[in-house]
Amino acid sequence: MIIAQQARQQLRALIEGEECLFPASVYDPISVRIAGELGYELGMFGGSVASLTVLGAPDEILLTLSELVDQARRMTRAGSLPIICDADHGYGNSLNVMRTVEELENAGIAGLSIEDTELPRQFGNADGKRLLSVEEGVGKIKAAISARQDGSLVIVGRTDAASITNIEDVIEWLTAYEEAGADVLFAVGIKTGKQLEALSAETRAPLMLGGVPAELMDRGELAKGRVRICLQGHQPFAAAVQAVYDTLNALRQGTLPADLAGVANKEMMSRLMESHAHRQNVDAFLK
Repeated sequence: MIIAQQARQQLRALIEGEECLFPASVYDPISVRIAGELGYELGMFGGSVASLTVLGAPDEILLTLSELVDQARRMTRAGSLPIICDADHGYGNSLNVMRTVEELENAGIAGLSIEDTELPRQFGNADGKRLLSVEEGVGKIKAAISARQDGSLVIVGRTDAASITNIEDVIEWLTAYEEAGADVLFAVGIKTGKQLEALSAETRAPLMLGGVPAELMDRGELAKGRVRICLQGHQPFAAAVQAVYDTLNALRQGTLPADLAGVANKEMMSRLMESHAHRQNVDAFLK
């Protein structure tokens, strides 16, 4: 738990700073170690990549809480990188949110986001998303705060209102989450600088953005708008899928293993597996 507390304190220092950071999209122990080795300050464990990694399924709330927590625990034990976990809607109502916070906190996550989208999609609403009422969203944020045992665990209040309704609802929902005590305010779907300016002017807490267009991905300008975290997407998982596909296809077509391109060498594999530390344990305890 000491390592988890340190990771949470690092995340809090980052969101209380002056910079905007692009977190590494991580999904398993090796991706966490790679991100740490490359100097990323934090990682993001998205709901979509969680579903793909564990189930090979789309992001339709098919993953269970226990499956999410198990994968999160595997990731946090692999390194000290602070990780924010997409906890979707908290897997149910406000009481389920409390259980979600308890489980992810025990798994060592540094922060988690709770969103206000009606999930899973209800019968008769298969073609679109709907927002929860602001009152229910506030209840979930308050429940999350009440459930955490470590006060340094970062609670992120998320709204998808920008892609469902309008910027006015983004401001209303996130202002309410701020008043409820959310540590970070997360808006998905902000598309223009004017929208960001309006959100920044009406709130005080650190901001987090997702799904922003390329023209807004200037870290300096985002930082001026009090954005401390901006997601770039989950390309690393897609790149890994392509690499596996290409490698298996090449082997299937007759390429010799020694002639394959883009394969991590033995030194990299050994380093990411932390083979040296394991070798020391073997020498210390198995001889």
